[in-house]
Amino acid sequence: MTKRADIGSKRLISLAPNAWVQWVTGNPQVRASQLLDAEFQWISRESDVIVKASSPEHSEFLILNELQLRYDQNMPQRMRNYVALAEEKYNLSAYPVLINILPPPTTVTIENCYDREFMGLKARQDYRVINLWEVEAELVLEQPLPPLFPFVPILFGGGSESKLRSAVQALRADQTLNQLEPLLAFFASFVLEIPLIQQIMRWDMTVLRESPWYQEILQEGLAQGIEQGIEQGIEQGIEQGIEQGIEQGIEQGIQQERRGSLERILKLRFSEIPSEISVRIQALTLEQLEELMATALTVNSLDEFTQHLPN
Repeated sequence: MTKRADIGSKRLISLAPNAWVQWVTGNPQVRASQLLDAEFQWISRESDVIVKASSPEHSEFLILNELQLRYDQNMPQRMRNYVALAEEKYNLSAYPVLINILPPPTTVTIENCYDREFMGLKARQDYRVINLWEVEAELVLEQPLPPLFPFVPILFGGGSESKLRSAVQALRADQTLNQLEPLLAFFASFVLEIPLIQQIMRWDMTVLRESPWYQEILQEGLAQGIEQGIEQGIEQGIEQGIEQGIEQGIEQGIQQERRGSLERILKLRFSEIPSEISVRIQALTLEQLEELMATALTVNSLDEFTQHLPN
């Protein structure tokens, strides 16, 4: 059996744990000793990574790492719960850190603490926030900080061909980093043209599909499609009936998302898509789209995919 690729948060931090804990704490004297189990009763998240660390000043303590594709407005309460559960389980003080990978909408404010008052009693939990789009790509490559190499294209000043080539070179210089190249390609696709990326590096969808962030992007696309569908349905509902309009709108939104996801997968794997294929995709039903998304991930060529398209 082929070994499953591990390109999640824990794998990234394990590449250079000392460099990581020094970076997130801003303290060069901190040392990582162990990556701990982040599973608690009823709760387990791939984005949570607990590192047992120590420093001359603070002795042993926990560094709680929460890597999020995008900031969630429920994060303050989640960080509070995370700290409480970890401190209870390991009986050590905790230094919580939230790392946001992509910027949220401009209307969203990123909070750095949980702060509530109820019946005169106050509850507060501070945590450090690191936004990757504010981190300088040049510093990551110079230090170096291997866990951040896959994110170079979305770092500050990292969205250029030269920076991508530097990141690829850094990954290929160390055999332990080989599996991270598809993840680097994935984040490069947010800022650079896909044909250029494919010229510079390999794009392995088999490895990329193991990334929790890739899966989250797909889910996010579905959520956006449903939301758009609801809005369209409400507009239609004024004339056709609210219930029927919303139902149709949701279905149309899901279909719209599936079409977009299918075309993105084809572009990632085979670069440009002929217009006649795009036209045929627009005519597919939801069931056909779902079947063809699986097909698009396994075929070896665009011609082979075309053979699976309904006439």
